[in-house]
Formats: sequence, C-alpha cells, structure tokens
Amino acid sequence: MNARTTISHILESATVSIKEDINLPPNTPVDILLEVPQNADHGDFATSIALRLAKPCNMSPRNIADQIIAASKKSEAIESIWVEGPGFINVSLNKIWVTHQVETINSIGQEYGKIELGNKSRVQVEYVSVNPTGPVHVGHARGAVLGDTLSNILETANFNVTREYYFNDAGAQMELFYKSLHTRYLQIKGHAVEMPDNGYMGEYMINLAKEIINDDIKPSSNVSAEYTPEEIGHLGLNKMLKNIQSDLDNLNISFDVWFKEHTLYDLGQYSEAMKLLKQAGFIGYEDGATWFKSSLLGEEKDNVVVRSNGTPTYFAADIAYHYNKFVERKFATVIDVWGADHQGHVSRMKAAIKALGVDPESLTIIITQIVTLKRGTQQVRASKRTGDVITLQELIDEVGPDYCRYFFLSRSPDSQMEFDIDLAKKESSENPVYYIQYAHARISGILKTASLNQIEYQTGDVSLLQDPMELNLIKKMLAFPDLIEYMATELEPHHLPHYSQELANSFHLFYQNCRVISDDQDLTKARIKLAMATQIVLNRCLTIMGMDSPNTM
Repeated sequence: MNARTTISHILESATVSIKEDINLPPNTPVDILLEVPQNADHGDFATSIALRLAKPCNMSPRNIADQIIAASKKSEAIESIWVEGPGFINVSLNKIWVTHQVETINSIGQEYGKIELGNKSRVQVEYVSVNPTGPVHVGHARGAVLGDTLSNILETANFNVTREYYFNDAGAQMELFYKSLHTRYLQIKGHAVEMPDNGYMGEYMINLAKEIINDDIKPSSNVSAEYTPEEIGHLGLNKMLKNIQSDLDNLNISFDVWFKEHTLYDLGQYSEAMKLLKQAGFIGYEDGATWFKSSLLGEEKDNVVVRSNGTPTYFAADIAYHYNKFVERKFATVIDVWGADHQGHVSRMKAAIKALGVDPESLTIIITQIVTLKRGTQQVRASKRTGDVITLQELIDEVGPDYCRYFFLSRSPDSQMEFDIDLAKKESSENPVYYIQYAHARISGILKTASLNQIEYQTGDVSLLQDPMELNLIKKMLAFPDLIEYMATELEPHHLPHYSQELANSFHLFYQNCRVISDDQDLTKARIKLAMATQIVLNRCLTIMGMDSPNTM
C-alpha cells in the first residue's frame, strides 16, 4: 500500500470512528481527498475534510480536525499530523520510511506502479480506425497515441484490455474508393476515363494504382473488360491496410484485433441489432427511410439508419458494431477514441446503446481535437508528398516516433495543440523528450562507472539519503502508483508526460547538487541505489508512453 492510500485509510477510519462525537449526519461522505501543499512547510499531504464536514456537523473545522487527528492510528510512514490554517489536516512523511522506499522500488523493479484497480475487468479500447481510403495523417496519430497509452495504463492497473482497430471496408465510401482506384488504374493503362464525382483525388491513389500494375497479377491488354472496380478495389484495400499497419508500427502501435466492418453484415450482427431496436420500439419508417427514434431517449431528433435506397448509414454500422462489443463479446467497458469530426455523434451513440439494453455509462467516448504543425512560428499547411494533409509517416521520418508520441500525449485531448517540428530536433533541455531520455541515459552512465570501479553498492544504507534533493526525488517516485490509479480512473493519460518531465527534473537537480560517486563510500553506495530506483521509474514511464529508454545519448 502506498503512502497516499495509507494516509487516506487512516484519516477516513478516524473520521468514521468519531462520527457520533462530531454529530456526523448519516450517509455524509467522508472520503479523504489528499493534495500536495505548494508550501513545503505544510508537509507532504493535506486534506480539507474537516472544512467540508463543518457545516453538516455544525462544528468548527479546527475542532473536527483535532478530533480526527486524535483518533488517527499510528503508522511508520507518518512523521506527524497537525492542523493548519482554518482546519486543514496536514501530514509529513517519516524520512526513514521514505528512504526505505528506494529499496522497495529496486526490489519490485519493472513491476513498480502496477495496481489492482481493474481486477481483470474486460475493457475494449478502439482507436485510430482510419477509413482505408487514405493514409494515416497527423490528426489520426493523436488519437492513436492516446488510445495506445491509455491501454498501457489500464493494463498497468490490472484491467484486461483489448486494443482494437475498426476497419471500415463497407458502404458508399468504399464503393467510391473502388471506382476512384479503378479509374486511376485505367488512366495509367492509357484509357481515357474520367474520375467519378467527389472521387479520391490524392496522389496516393495514383501510386496505389501503379503498385497494382507493377504486381502484374492479371496482365491484359483489355483491362477494362477484365477487371471490375470491386476487383481493383479489393487489391487496393489490402494494400491500404498494410500501409496503415506499417505507419502505425513505426509509431510503436499495434492492435489485438483488426475488426472489419463487413463482418457485421456477413455474420448477421447488423440484422440482430436492428431487430433488437425494432422489438424495443425504437425503429420507425418515414419517407422511405428507416429511422432510429432517438428522440424517445432525450435526443433532439431521430436519426436515419437505412436510407431510402436501402443502404445502411454510418450510424447504423456503428450501432451494429457496439452491439457486437457489448452483447456479442460482452465487454464490461468500451472506450472509443474519435476525432473532432465525430463530436456530434457522441450523444446519439450513447442513446443507441441504451436502446440496446446496455448501460450508457459502460461506454466512454474520448474526442481528440485538431493538431496544427509548425516550424518555429510558421505553420506547416501542406504535405510535400501529397500536397494535402501531412501524413504520419512524413512526421515520423522527420522527428522520430518518440517525440511524436510524447507531444501527441502531452495535452488534454479536448484541447487543440500545436506541434513544433523544430523543437523536436533540439538536443537540449528545451526538448522535454531529450530531457527525460537524457536522465535515463545519465543513470546508465553512473551505473557503468560504478561497475568499472567495482563499487559493491548492494550493501548501501539508504537511510543516509537525507539531503532535501534526495528526499524530493524519492517522494516524486512514490507518486507514480497514485498517478497510475488516477489516470486509469479518470482516463486521462496526458498527465504522464508531465510527471515524467518532473521526475527527470528532480533527478537532474539531485545529480547537480549531490555528487553520486565520491570519496564517501557509504554515501556513494546509497546514492547509486537511489539512481537505480529512479531509472526504474523513468523506464516505467517511457515504456507506458511507448517510448525508448536509451542507455546512451
């Protein structure tokens, strides 16, 4: 049990034990919310529980705080508990206990930070899900990194996670893709044909058609008679899938399941979902179209699920897909990571799963806002290769996957972000990725020096670590399991990059102010152990973020 959890339990138990003495009304929440005071003189943790209970108990907060402290059990982790200001309860950790945690971290190793929050509950995280009609661009990459890192965090918190990519290979857009690619194929073969209205015009379509020709799968002088748009389209679709997989692999992103939309129709799950909605009274008919009567569930308007020409809508496919997730595969929780263009789709999707008999709270939809690329102060508006959107691969080629992952993760998904390409290339403290990875590499250098000098640091006494820089570094490491719990509960992975930078900063300050390898052999051994523990936590952070932990830089 970590320090925060220990203190919370102690104070909560103490509060419950004095409920009659303070006239605590029944069902009044007594959960302890601990914060880290900005002023170091106010201890390591503080809670406002006494102030929150003052009104319902009709008692002064300082009086309540005094009674909570008096009822609190002793703990080896706690040095002292006192009342501050109008009634804040402040806690200082025992320095010897704090230093001993260096040994704990080193003994746990790469298991450090793992918690039992999830209890193996089944969670599906669906992210990226780019239509296979074009390459992965930087906007998609933000959702990719967020979904992948969130999956890593949930696994660290003991959830059973399935990472999934939804492959849209059915519907009107695919038909248009097939026709567009077929047209480009014929044009390259010398046939005078026009692109269909609203066809896919990107240069990548020409390159795709050239690849198919170079494969020489079915050579013919009369191509238009030999090939249908569907035949050419399927060849192109498979190539697009491989290209998408390759781009995401280069960003260190992989999936457990690649789910193809057409299986919803082939296996009858679309029909079952529509049947279930109809039986529940949520299907209506008007103007030749079939409607989901979402207005019955509080939505402003109903939504078309089958057009008057008989083709299902994108929304209908999504309903069937979530029927598959919840009813067929029985995931306890589903997390969808969508782009900003799907904002208006959220509430009706929640209504749809409610109509399917599923608790809407089981579905969380995270919307990622747009990404703007810049070089210094200048915005990058176009791709060198496509003349349109910047592809993910272009960005990776220029700055590398680690910087991409860090910065796509560094802001809350509901905020727009600017991605500075020039900053990504700087090998200095201005670049947070370099700063964090350099801390890991610097520790590797320390451990190498210790090995060359045959320093037997295993016998080091960590209780010697009493310098404020040492203690601050340890306390920063102790916050890691708490952070994992918070991110897994709130589904907010964007806190991890900032914590990683703070941890790296704490280490660099320690390194600059406390000579690690010195003439003091006992202190040297203790500080080497501290450096080892720091490297473990840095590595855990970088690994969860999907980044490299270099030993040299």
